[in-house]
Parts: sequence; C-alpha cells; structure tokens
Amino acid sequence: MLITPGTWVRHPDQPDWGLGQVQTVVGYRITVNFEHAGKVVINSQVIDLELAG
Repeated sequence: MLITPGTWVRHPDQPDWGLGQVQTVVGYRITVNFEHAGKVVINSQVIDLELAG
C-alpha cells in the first residue's frame, strides 16, 4: 500500500479518531492529522493504516 501526503486513512485500532489525512511520510514515520485526535505520528512498521474510501 502506498501512503503519500494527502492520502485519507483510518487507524485500525482507534476508530474513534475518525478520518485522518497524511501530512508527511519520512521513512517509516507517518504523521497523520486525525479529525478527533489531532496530529499523531504513526510507526508504519507497527501499525498498518487503512485507506479510507
């Protein structure tokens, strides 16, 4: 799965965070701005974000 800035995602273990838009991708660190949790840095080696669609 290719996640790039601007992609809309969901966190599989935190559905209450709502939709998130990817802000940056640096290596395995993905910064996502979630509608109910704000900016969160995700380790893509640990969490597989789900594409929102």
